[in-house]
This record gives sequence, structure tokens and C-alpha cells, in this order.
Amino acid sequence: MNWFGRKKEKQTPSAVSSTSKNGRGGGGGGGGGGATARQTSTANTVVSLRESIATQEKREQHLEKKIEDLTAEAKAKMAKKDKKGALFCLKRKKLYEAEIDKIANIKMTLETQVMNLESAAQNAATFQAMNAGKNAMSNIREDTNIDKVDDLMDEIKEEMEMADEISNALAQPVDPLLTDEDDLLAELQELEAQDVEDELLMPAKAEEVTLPVVPSGELPKIPNATKAEEAELKQLEAELAGL
Repeated sequence: MNWFGRKKEKQTPSAVSSTSKNGRGGGGGGGGGGATARQTSTANTVVSLRESIATQEKREQHLEKKIEDLTAEAKAKMAKKDKKGALFCLKRKKLYEAEIDKIANIKMTLETQVMNLESAAQNAATFQAMNAGKNAMSNIREDTNIDKVDDLMDEIKEEMEMADEISNALAQPVDPLLTDEDDLLAELQELEAQDVEDELLMPAKAEEVTLPVVPSGELPKIPNATKAEEAELKQLEAELAGL
């Protein structure tokens, strides 16, 4: 029985449906899948479910139109006193109404499947994102564990010490005699000691003493001198005369 009342037109399969069929029939062409293949399959399934819901809604609208027509036909037959014909129209109406109830249940089931599938897909995507974050953190921790950090800090300290040593080496004055400075100081001390010894061994020079000039004449007389003073003065003149 054709419930729609007209011949169904041959429909051209949609690109999504073709993709879904090819994905399920051909094994994905990449070894069966992975996360991307599963996501594509889930998306195609959701599209297929929504297409089924749309088909059920079209069928529901068609049956509702049939019920309206049968109701009007039953009323017309009752007006013509065709009770049997009106009863037959009501029976067909009840069949259509029962079918509409079935369609409502089917739509509810399909809608529930769509919601559950979308929720599951969202949960799977969330899980994959969280798992990827965990793996990224694990990889980072492997590259920067505490032992590697300690080794890095030790190497940095060694490089800094080496750089200081190089800087100090470059800052030293370039003097070819700098390494012999101690020997030069010792030789200088020897020369100083030799000079002191030579000065001590050198004979002392006689110092010239300037004596007063001896008077050639008589000494001046002391005015008001006593006889004793005159005697001493004569004795001094005699001594000077003997020099």
C-alpha cells in the first residue's frame, strides 16, 4: 500500500549519503580509520538520522492531510445518508491516526538517537582534546625533567665560570718581563746591598779645619788691665810668637 497516495519519485543520493556509504563499504581507504574516520562516520550517521526524521515529518503531514479529506468525505456521505460509506471513511481515518502515533514515536526515537549521538561525539572530542593535552604535558615533562634541569643549571654555572676565567686572562697586561719581576727585585736588592757595603769600606776623608790667623804684631793692650792680666797677655804673645 502506498500511504502517500502518489508514486515516489526516484531520488538522487546526496553527497553526504554517498560519502557515508563509501565510508562504510570501502573501509575508509586508510586501514580502517582512526579518530577522523570515526568522527566522519558519526557525522554521517547524524545526517542520516535527520534525513529520516525529515522523511517521517513529510509522511506525517501527508497523513494529516488524508485525515482531513476523510473527515470531510465522511461528513459528505452522512449528508447523503450513505452511512456505510461514512463508516468506511472513519475506519480509514482511524488507521491514519494510528499511523501518525507510530510516526510520532519513531520521530521521538530518532531525535533521541541524534541527541545521544551528538553528545557522545562531543564527549569523545572532549576526551581526545584532554588526552592530547595530557600527552603534550607528558612529552614536555620528558624533555624537561628535574635531572635535565639540574644538569642544565650545572652546565650554565660552568660556562659562566669559564667566561670569567677567559675575561680575567684577557685583562692581564702583556709584559714579557712581568714573569721575571721577582728575580729583578732580588737583583735590585743585591745592588743596593753592594752599594752600602762599598760605602762602608771606603776610607773616611779628613775634614779641613780652618784656624784663625795668628796675629803678627803685638796684641792690643787691655785698658785698665791689672798686672796679672798684663802678665797673662805677655805670656800669650810669647806662645803665639813660637807657633
